Amino acid sequence: MTRVLVYGALGRMGERVRAAVVAEPDVRLGAALEAPGHPRLGETLEDGVRLGDDLAAGLDAADVAIAFALPEATLRLVRAAAERGVPCAVGTTGFEEAGRAELARLAEKIPLVVTANFSVAVNVLRFLTRRAAELLGPAYDAEIVELHHAAKIDAPSGTALELAAAIASARGERLADRQVLTRQGQIGARPPGAIGIQSLRGGDNPGEHTVLFLGPGERLELVHRSATRDHFAHGALRAALWLRGRAPGSYGMEQVLGLQ
Repeated sequence: MTRVLVYGALGRMGERVRAAVVAEPDVRLGAALEAPGHPRLGETLEDGVRLGDDLAAGLDAADVAIAFALPEATLRLVRAAAERGVPCAVGTTGFEEAGRAELARLAEKIPLVVTANFSVAVNVLRFLTRRAAELLGPAYDAEIVELHHAAKIDAPSGTALELAAAIASARGERLADRQVLTRQGQIGARPPGAIGIQSLRGGDNPGEHTVLFLGPGERLELVHRSATRDHFAHGALRAALWLRGRAPGSYGMEQVLGLQ
């Protein structure tokens, strides 16, 4: 029986992760954590677990941790997990460069998966995007359009950035040198090799991503649309369970799914 800590347990994703955990026969909720001062602290959740805010106690009651929270809160969790040897699957987005660098250092102590999207289908999309970029080459312009709910606080989405990075990597380039996030005014012709990302926000959409490869006289579109958050939760649980017994290091969903 694997005990799972869910960090951000009452958030949109945390609730779906908890549901995924209790649906698995060999998994149970070990701990559920929220921010200090949360009005529902002390409430009893699945498997008789009381909602808490004590990182140390939560980690001592868990074999693996899954985090969907704000970046700084997630870093606090992973720091504490690294001290106790608890593997973490992190779905938090919006990390600054310093945060990403710290996660890489912490992965020297524990096995860690950090991804913008745990969906199995989205990770297949990223795999196909990289392959398409390799096969089509730089003669095809690359654009990404992403749509998310009105409450999403970061843009572009982490998934859109990962898709763009897959294109840049396939071309042997750095995304930072090629990404275009805004277009306004007299911008001139499209720079060769640019990778455009456009962000749309509205309603309660869990997430849509469209990758376009635009060539002379034709275009290829690769599209993923989410109707619920459940597949993100099931992917996060799959990653967390995969991490048990792994050596410390930074792992990706392509490794979890056997796409590498």
